[in-house]
Amino acid sequence: MGEDRPVVPPDEPGCSTTRLAGRAALVTGASSGIGRAVALRLARAGAAVLGTARDRDALETLAKEADSAGLAVRYQPADLTVDEDRAKVAEAVRDQLGQLSVLVHCAGLYRRGGLAQAPLADLDTQFAVNVRAPYVLTQLLLPDLLRTRGDIVFVNSTQGLSASGGVGQYAATKHALRAAADSLRAELGDTGMRVCTIFPGRTATPMQEKVFEGEGRPWDPASLIHPEDIAEVMTSALELPPRAAVTDITILPAFRT
Repeated sequence: MGEDRPVVPPDEPGCSTTRLAGRAALVTGASSGIGRAVALRLARAGAAVLGTARDRDALETLAKEADSAGLAVRYQPADLTVDEDRAKVAEAVRDQLGQLSVLVHCAGLYRRGGLAQAPLADLDTQFAVNVRAPYVLTQLLLPDLLRTRGDIVFVNSTQGLSASGGVGQYAATKHALRAAADSLRAELGDTGMRVCTIFPGRTATPMQEKVFEGEGRPWDPASLIHPEDIAEVMTSALELPPRAAVTDITILPAFRT
């Protein structure tokens, strides 16, 4: 866990070892939805995982579920819009995991409303959670990740690619997050670090259930992609040899209405 990632030779046929074994991963938004699924999936792949979110009870439930499956998922409750809480998360990572080599940003906030009527307070809150928090947390942990030539994954949204009506505030934050990730990737150049953005379509999460409710639509999770699908795709990208970088992934429901 405390060593830099080695240069990986070409794969041999039949090799089934995971390249995540022994790596240290921080997952934000780990209390539910995509973040929760990612934390469990990375732990199953052998990573040492620390999950963070605001909901302590949900994090404790996650840790207990992981423990019952023979997995270790540690947790640190935090509001990542608060400077002191971000510092506590960074301290917990270094104390409990050692040298961080995977940072996954899953935390996010959604507010619906057209430009004419959407409250400016909602705009500020969404920017604080969806843009500023991951931006500053990445700044804080970048020295750690540079030492391990690590991976950063931003879980974005298809609204970060093309905005729909009525969600201009949310889509603006996701476009900003995409730009931050693209710029960071360019800045890191030949350091060996990888930056990946995942753009999920409608996903069966508690947040999406509220979206359906706001749209007056019946909740139909069977027609959506599931958090576990995104966690699986992300794990596959992270397990590629260090010479290969997946920069952008779009994942959509197969049956779209």
